[in-house]
Amino acid sequence: MEQRHLGRTGLRVSRIGLGTLTWGRDVDEHDAADMLKAFWEAGGTLVDTADVYGDGEAEYLLGQLMEGLVPRRDLVISTKAGSVPDPDRRFDGSRGHLLAALDASLARLGTDYVDVWHVHAYDPDTPLEETLQAIDLAVSSGRARYAGVSNFCGWQLAKAATWQLAAPGTRTRLSSTQLEYSLLQRGVEREVLPAALDLGIGLLPSSPLGRGVLTAKYRNSTPPDSRGASEHLAPFVAPYLDDTASRIVDAVQTAADGLAVTPLQIALAWVRDRPGVTAPIVGARNAQQLTAALSVEALSLPDEICRALDDVSAPVHRYPDHDWSTL
Repeated sequence: MEQRHLGRTGLRVSRIGLGTLTWGRDVDEHDAADMLKAFWEAGGTLVDTADVYGDGEAEYLLGQLMEGLVPRRDLVISTKAGSVPDPDRRFDGSRGHLLAALDASLARLGTDYVDVWHVHAYDPDTPLEETLQAIDLAVSSGRARYAGVSNFCGWQLAKAATWQLAAPGTRTRLSSTQLEYSLLQRGVEREVLPAALDLGIGLLPSSPLGRGVLTAKYRNSTPPDSRGASEHLAPFVAPYLDDTASRIVDAVQTAADGLAVTPLQIALAWVRDRPGVTAPIVGARNAQQLTAALSVEALSLPDEICRALDDVSAPVHRYPDHDWSTL
């Protein structure tokens, strides 16, 4: 698998990442082992997790698999901290919470360090400089090699990255940002992606298949074994089952028919090769699904296909977004 630099850093990662959102909950240890082995054998290196995935079980399971299945040195482990199961405070970016969460993540993962550590979301109740100090301490102590943020909007990302570049002292440059990005969700193109490109921050798109909808599995009905049929994941899929999404999925299916590939391959290749993207994070239920996604490695979309998909899924940009001068 092709390797790419993570933002403006020397760290190289596989251009497809393996997501573990459902590990320890919907994905058991056997399917997780099969997926991690298939990913590794395909040349994949970037594995993304978080301290809240499966209430910590995803990290624990990954740590167990690294003991005997895949060498730790062959993987680039990315985890996140800052989301909390508190209805009154969804995010905690305080220095104390973040560093304690990192230590707990390392214990579950069974490793002395993570390759990339992300602040899971912006916390409006904590001064940003305090949150960023936690990143500096994590890196300076060796517990994290690189750091980034997740779910920061454009101004939040720009403020955080600029602080790290301009504040006095030894600061850790932000290497990456994670947000949802797909043909069904192109909101990052308004302000986040321009900021990331300008500041040398690599984008790691989550849900690059539109929460599974871009595989075209929901075109006619909801498969009983899909996320859309799952009690706890159906609300996650539902926003992308409207008429607008249907038109985009139809276009993806047409492109797939024309190139004799699958809708999954079309949708994943499109987002993988967008400017500023380092590696989409792909979640799968089993090794068969993951292998289907990894088969995109050999596919590059023709320019005319890209333009057609861009047109059918184009988001509406209005003043004062980054392209306001064209209006």
